[in-house]
Amino acid sequence: MSLCEKLRSEMGVLFACGEHGNYVRVRTPYLYPDGDVIDVFLRQSAGEMITVTDLGESLRWLRLQTIATRRSAKQRQLLGDICMNHGLELLKGQLLTRLQPTESLAKAVTRLAQGCLRVADLWFTFRARSVETVTDEVADFLVEKQFPFERGESLPGRSGRIWRPDFHVRPPRRSSLVYVLATGSRAAAKPITEHVLAAWYDLSTYKVGPSALHFVSLFDDTVDVWNEEDFRLLSDLSEITRWSNQDQLSQVLEAA
Repeated sequence: MSLCEKLRSEMGVLFACGEHGNYVRVRTPYLYPDGDVIDVFLRQSAGEMITVTDLGESLRWLRLQTIATRRSAKQRQLLGDICMNHGLELLKGQLLTRLQPTESLAKAVTRLAQGCLRVADLWFTFRARSVETVTDEVADFLVEKQFPFERGESLPGRSGRIWRPDFHVRPPRRSSLVYVLATGSRAAAKPITEHVLAAWYDLSTYKVGPSALHFVSLFDDTVDVWNEEDFRLLSDLSEITRWSNQDQLSQVLEAA
């Protein structure tokens, strides 16, 4: 019995099956959030082991939904949890599972398709991210890079107002204060920028003296809400960094 015949006998007509190069492609009834159909692919080795894989389509789809070049530590953890919960492997960007011919092919295909759906759902962690979520991701990044830091430290400005930058990062060379600018709304982008501008101006006394601090404005540019004017407003009082370029952020903090 061929793989397609085996699948039809177990799953009926909901799953369309056909040859696709060296694989058998299964068109599932499941959809990615943008309406694309989730396909999975089957291949049987000479040793009779059957591999069921998405050929990397799920992570490729997810990567196309954001300009961020790297997944956050929290997103990597969620991806690992998905694989563990559905009994899947993550190999070179592919979600896959392996089974013997005597095992249920229908269960393996369904399990992989469900895993693909859960991976696609990570898209909503990009779309609906709150400021708290983004700062959590930045905190994970600082821990991963072994930067000592304090979060939400209270600092009095020249006016007497108390400000709470998101991070006070303390690498060996020079400490930095970091404000994270994050929103999903274009209407909120300008007020957030102006708030941080006021904070940097009021805290400017911390930029001088033997314990002078470096000011860093970190824009969450994985959501397209910022204008060039927002970057320019803060560029005179702070160094501009973008969350999509985490290597640059690391270099800025190390060189401060």
